[in-house]
Amino acid sequence: MSKHVRASALTALTVAALAAGTVLTAPAAGAAPKAAAPKFLSASQLPPHPTSSWTAGPVTEGFPDGLGFCVDTESVTSYDYRYREFRTDLETSAEQLTVVADTAALAKALAKHYDDLIRTCAERIERNNPDVKAEGRDYGSLPVEEGARVRGLHTETSWGATDISLLSVGRDGRTVTVVGWGQMGDFGDAPVGAFKKTTTTAVNKLY
Repeated sequence: MSKHVRASALTALTVAALAAGTVLTAPAAGAAPKAAAPKFLSASQLPPHPTSSWTAGPVTEGFPDGLGFCVDTESVTSYDYRYREFRTDLETSAEQLTVVADTAALAKALAKHYDDLIRTCAERIERNNPDVKAEGRDYGSLPVEEGARVRGLHTETSWGATDISLLSVGRDGRTVTVVGWGQMGDFGDAPVGAFKKTTTTAVNKLY
């Protein structure tokens, strides 16, 4: 999904995301010590672009705006959120988020919560944006570490803008990672196979 459509969807979904994000609660004091910081994808590990190369931004504390149209940070605000954004010279962008939870059980619940938010994202977009039609697709699970799942999202506005996104959630122990990719187009333009490879690399590379 291009940045302008992502931004408008994020604005419309704020209330819904906040409501959905109250599923989990922060852990009690005395939780497990922090693990080493997880590693991130490099630009060369993203789905190849046919005409442009990827550029990777710095690893930054916080949450990337590009994921906010489907996923939120309200689930557990005390966790360690880091992200990296990627760009091409054209309208294609990507981002990776990592979240370190205090236990593997909490990370498992958080991964499921994020996948549920992505799975229901198309429905929330249509409910909150009368001018946008949205469709989600499930591209299946991946056998990497504690598992990952890949989904697709296509949106089309009443004025003709059409965008395609691929999103995945994976987990390695106490760490959850979310990877997003988006550009103008439809499901036929989505590099699903390459994105699955990127997701597998992202989860394997965490530690």
